[in-house]
Amino acid sequence: MTLSLTRRALVQGLAAGTLLPWWSGRSLAAAQKAQGVFGHGVASGDPTEDSVVLWTRLEPSAGIPAVRWELAEDAAFQRPVLSGRQKTGPERDFTLKVLATGLTPGRTYYYRFVAGDAVSMIGRTRTLPRGAVDQLTLAIASCSNYPFGHFNGYDAIARDEQVDFILHLGDYLYEYGPDSYGGKTGATLGRVHAPAKEIVTLEDYRQRHGQYKSDAGSLLMHAAHPLIAIWDDHESANNPWMGGAENHQPDAEGPWAPRREASLQAYYEWMPLRDAASPEARADYWRHFRFGNLASLVTLETRHTGRAEQIDYRAHLTAESSAEDIEHFRSEVLGAPGRAMMPPREEAFLKEALSEAVAAERPWRLLGNQIPMGRVHVPSLSDARFDAVAKNPEHPAHGQWQGMAALGKADLPIYLDTWDGYPWARERLYALLAETGVTDALVLTGDSHAFWLNALHNIAGAPRGLELGTTGITSPGDFAAFGKELGAEIDARLAAHNPEVLWTDNGPRGWLRLTLTPSEARAQFLALSTVTETGYTQRVLKEVVITREGGTLTATF
Repeated sequence: MTLSLTRRALVQGLAAGTLLPWWSGRSLAAAQKAQGVFGHGVASGDPTEDSVVLWTRLEPSAGIPAVRWELAEDAAFQRPVLSGRQKTGPERDFTLKVLATGLTPGRTYYYRFVAGDAVSMIGRTRTLPRGAVDQLTLAIASCSNYPFGHFNGYDAIARDEQVDFILHLGDYLYEYGPDSYGGKTGATLGRVHAPAKEIVTLEDYRQRHGQYKSDAGSLLMHAAHPLIAIWDDHESANNPWMGGAENHQPDAEGPWAPRREASLQAYYEWMPLRDAASPEARADYWRHFRFGNLASLVTLETRHTGRAEQIDYRAHLTAESSAEDIEHFRSEVLGAPGRAMMPPREEAFLKEALSEAVAAERPWRLLGNQIPMGRVHVPSLSDARFDAVAKNPEHPAHGQWQGMAALGKADLPIYLDTWDGYPWARERLYALLAETGVTDALVLTGDSHAFWLNALHNIAGAPRGLELGTTGITSPGDFAAFGKELGAEIDARLAAHNPEVLWTDNGPRGWLRLTLTPSEARAQFLALSTVTETGYTQRVLKEVVITREGGTLTATF
């Protein structure tokens, strides 16, 4: 499949009210006025069988304290279902959320907001199905970094009529300033982060959320499909744990706790999800979504409620470390018991959800997971194939190669912020899966800016499922500095070296389409031709068919 679009057509269609098939009959003047009042569009999400969250934001300068919301069975609003009035204000940054309840399972609805004579975009949403479900299609996305390019992947998801729900696996936004990750690219593309600094305060996080929702692809995606979302690290700061984050410096930025709470408050304000029972409960963000008799999806939180501090290789190993030193690090430091990823209360929730899914005999048990779970150790990179990088200190990947080559010699994990950095916690999760009768989980993962198909096993080699990883919407692959050919070579060596890595590709930006039926799961890894230009094409990079034999998943590609 190839899809070719231009962003100019998108913006013109959005203004004219003709882009979305259900958003028609609107005058240009009315649409432009609506975008002034509802400039961040509309969104829906966090669905259940009989409810869904509807979201928008009022432009503060409009001076309108409340709006009317309407939900209907048709895009012309001739068959109204619910309506009401909702207030907002500066205490929630003029965002507005409605929990529409009493709805019919598996039904598509249309919604809009009205403020005076300004009418918002029309959004389309749906509830979770109940009973027999023959097919379900999820769009799976992650890692949308505004300076690195246009959200063409969001645009493609919006236009895909196969999609039932969007699962966003985190890094919905990034916290960096213009002098950091993506800053140079953003300056070239005219997509510089706002505010023009690393975000730390509540107002900073609010402004950054607003910028991301102003992207044309984002506007369209949120209007087209309901969102199921989890956060990863960059919604607050890079690599957080319970007591801090790698990208947080207390001496310059103050204590970690206020910054974390500011990031969570802004996330709840700006995302279409149910509000927490209290500010203290915001971090406890995990859900169980039931798709009739076909699938259960449990989303995990592994950043703010239970995670132990990440281990830094540099604190324990040097270039002179012996084989004994490396083995001690592997078993006694990395493998130390008690290094958790989730708190007991989340584990209890997961156990209850999986037990219910097994009892209901849903064939697919999905885990929405931020970070790679499969075992990924660095292969050898110390050969002539990499001489152009190894022998040239000026090569942009030289420093990265040095680190990776050292890890390859020691056969150590490529990352320690992933589940590879928490082997005790991963075994604990795998034991919980087995305890509930799940040895065939389908784990859906973001974070790595690469496509993955991984086979998951516990430490004894018993299967626990498969992992599908999606690449970044715009964030570049981690081996981009090596160039296309050497990046592909690293991918090939990762797959050859690691028994759990069945296939990976860090090259393209894009997203993952997953279609479930009772007998199979079909994963299509969708690659975009570009994110630095507004016109793009899309193709199926690889298609994988997953079937079940007994309690084991098998992938064919």
